[in-house]
This record gives sequence, structure tokens and C-alpha cells, in this order.
Amino acid sequence: MELSQYMKSIIDMERASVVICGLDHTILYLNPAAAKNYGAYGGKALEGKSLMACHNGESRKMIEKVVAWFGESTQNNMIHTFYEEKQNKDGYMVALRDEDGKLIGYYEKHEYRSRETAPFYDFSRSLR
Repeated sequence: MELSQYMKSIIDMERASVVICGLDHTILYLNPAAAKNYGAYGGKALEGKSLMACHNGESRKMIEKVVAWFGESTQNNMIHTFYEEKQNKDGYMVALRDEDGKLIGYYEKHEYRSRETAPFYDFSRSLR
């Protein structure tokens, strides 16, 4: 089995939204959580479309600045982009690089800060 199948499975099992984009800002992939989260805006149908169309002018400028920053150094790989109090989550943009360190794209991910309430090793239900 190819490593890419494992990587896709990791992304798909993530409970938080993950949106993967190319350097031209085309949405290459939304994991199931992102497809659900952005369902009102088209969900999976957003794949192949520009991420920029989903953002206002100020956000588009910041996305461009972040991608330029990623390109400045292989050490520039992750930046905090927002905090949403209602869901107690942080948003990040993360650089995607090839094996030589060349920037090939980026992804947005969300991390929820609320403590997990499920009991440890509760085999009676899935958390997803």
C-alpha cells in the first residue's frame, strides 16, 4: 500500500476541518469534516475552485502574505491565523513542501481547545 493512502486516511479521520490548496489557491481537497463544515458554501463541490473566492479582500491579502512568507524560508511552515471563541478553536495555515523542501501548497487546519469529554478507551462508541 502506498504512503499516500495512509496520509489520506489520516486527514480523513481528523475531526477538525482540513482544506488543502495548491500555490494558485485552488482547493485540492477537503476532508470530510471540512466538507461538512463548509456544506452551506458547496462542501466537496468547492474542490477545484479558488480558496480566494471564499474570502473577503483583507483575508485574501493575508493569505497571499502567508504564502509569500512560507516561500521565504523552509523554516516558515506554520502560522496562527485566527481564534474563534464560540467553538474554542484556533486556525492555522501550514506549508506543504516536497521532499526537497520546495513549497508546493498549503493547508488550513482547525484545532479545538476544549478538553475531550469521552471516557478513556470507551469501545462502545466512536468519537468521529
